[in-house]
Amino acid sequence: MNKDAIKAFFATLQVANPTPVTELEYCSVFELLAAVLLSAQATDAGVNKATRKLFPVANTPQAILDLGLPGLEHYIKSIGLYHSKAKHLLQTCRILVDQYAGQVPCTREALEALPGVGRKTANVVLNVAFGQPTMAVDTHIFRVANRTGLAVGQTPLDLEQKLLKRIPTRYMVDAHHWLILHGRYVCQARKPLCWQCGVIQYCDFGEKTPVPVQ
Repeated sequence: MNKDAIKAFFATLQVANPTPVTELEYCSVFELLAAVLLSAQATDAGVNKATRKLFPVANTPQAILDLGLPGLEHYIKSIGLYHSKAKHLLQTCRILVDQYAGQVPCTREALEALPGVGRKTANVVLNVAFGQPTMAVDTHIFRVANRTGLAVGQTPLDLEQKLLKRIPTRYMVDAHHWLILHGRYVCQARKPLCWQCGVIQYCDFGEKTPVPVQ
């Protein structure tokens, strides 16, 4: 995908969805951090189902700590890997209370030092909560970028760095939302819905894909 096609690709996505947002439900930066931490290898819908019960009871680091491990696990047991996620979330809450007065830090270094928070989670928080132009490469973005020719990378970090160079600055803040949503609902893993795709004309894969007769 050349530069002109990339501009047109994102301009089209912007027209279709001018203000894209994460599908995780949250009302504070801490709730966002907790939800993203819980979302590893889980669906946003599954996380939302659990946090709708958890957050009304405990939605601050201290309140999560007050639940204790068994109490926290009770609320998130429907989420995969909930044992380790509960442990990491409690450890993160302890650090937030002890070192940051219960607030979520706004630097990559500080976020990635929190238990259970990797580069992707940090990128989501930096982008969604603090408006930084980061690229949180998940399985959807990895697939869409490589499949369409937007950028080709062998690892999430490799792809992230290439996307940051190729995506026009004006689209960067919203780009990861557009790519995730596109991958989730249109450019799906097994059977991409190319005949429903609004950006197929800019896509390297689409050029080789026959559109079925309706």
